[in-house]
Amino acid sequence: MTKNINQYKYLIGPGDTLNIFVWGNPEISGAYIVRPDGMLTTSLVDDIPASGRTPTELAGSIEARLAEYVRDPIVSVIVQGFVGPYSEQVRVIGEAQQPMAINYRENMTLLDVMVAVGGLTDFADGNDARLIRVVNGQQMAYGLNLGNLLRDGEIGDNVDILPGDIIIIPEAWF
Repeated sequence: MTKNINQYKYLIGPGDTLNIFVWGNPEISGAYIVRPDGMLTTSLVDDIPASGRTPTELAGSIEARLAEYVRDPIVSVIVQGFVGPYSEQVRVIGEAQQPMAINYRENMTLLDVMVAVGGLTDFADGNDARLIRVVNGQQMAYGLNLGNLLRDGEIGDNVDILPGDIIIIPEAWF
């Protein structure tokens, strides 16, 4: 999993809607949904792994499979409905207004995530929040100052979010 925001490439996930276009063959082109098991079934191509691959990688695999039936196939894969693999989703738990998993988007920041979850509850200890990120196979924890960012507008506390990050917001002790 990439940990450099500038090298991010979208990976297909279960539930994604894919428009697969086979040049010169409209009868085998169409819109398909990636199954919950991460597999994809299209015209002439059964059960091809799609989850965790880029659209370009998937197009190459489909081309290789179609070559048995179609001469020199040229395939384009366009993602229309984005879900992404679970490993790429950003999770927010604890004292957010609406704790949830959010589909990662390029250049996502902490502020973007907090807007999506509706901010902090009245009981949140935002300045004791933690960001959990896997770096080189190890889970690392970093402190977040959500209270400063959201209540005081300290934009310096806004940080880049990467695919797979987990944000934990504890309850304040009054």
